[in-house]
Amino acid sequence: MTTTLVVFDMAGTTVSDKGNVNKAFREALAEENIVVSIEEVNTLMGYRKIEAITRMVVKQAPAIALPEQTALIEKIHNRFNRIMVDFYQTDADLQPLPFAEEIFGMLQERGIQVALNTGFTRVITDAILQRLGWDQSPLINAIICSDEVPEGRPQPYMIQSVMQKLGIADAKEVVKIGDTEVDVKEGRNAGCGFVAAVTTGAYTREQLSDYHPDAIIDSLQELPAFIL
Repeated sequence: MTTTLVVFDMAGTTVSDKGNVNKAFREALAEENIVVSIEEVNTLMGYRKIEAITRMVVKQAPAIALPEQTALIEKIHNRFNRIMVDFYQTDADLQPLPFAEEIFGMLQERGIQVALNTGFTRVITDAILQRLGWDQSPLINAIICSDEVPEGRPQPYMIQSVMQKLGIADAKEVVKIGDTEVDVKEGRNAGCGFVAAVTTGAYTREQLSDYHPDAIIDSLQELPAFIL
């Protein structure tokens, strides 16, 4: 296939995540006495974060009336955003995952554009980009966040928005890579020519295999062999 664009997820795919996003979800929910397990949160990684919080609140506190539930979800989401922004602005260990920047550069050298997409809001994403120096990086052509489209993953809107911005008409020329179920489904729903999953994030190889990506890799270093 001809590849003109590769769309990478961020946390767990190109940016280190040692369970920090999962922990932030649980902390934000615990402030409202809603207790969820690590495993429950992991199943919702990759989703637009307010959607993930909504699902957890509806499941754990179904008796709350709708107006109060809506306000509670917004409160938890705002708290989650604050926790994550603070983390990404201050964490000493924040770094790109191994080979991320090298792969970005390799793709650029071959005339293949690079985009990042994420279930985070723009405010969290900007905190990551600024810390890593990616906000002005020539290695990245486009960045799209879940609050900038009508719906997040698994809907294809983020990929479609990037394609439109970069002037790419054929989704078969697009590669999508991420570390969760909804990354794979997003790529499929967008009609991407190749959808890869990576085991550096929330899901194990066995879990990812249930969603039948075109490839499962343990490191971004393995990606070029499939798409170049």
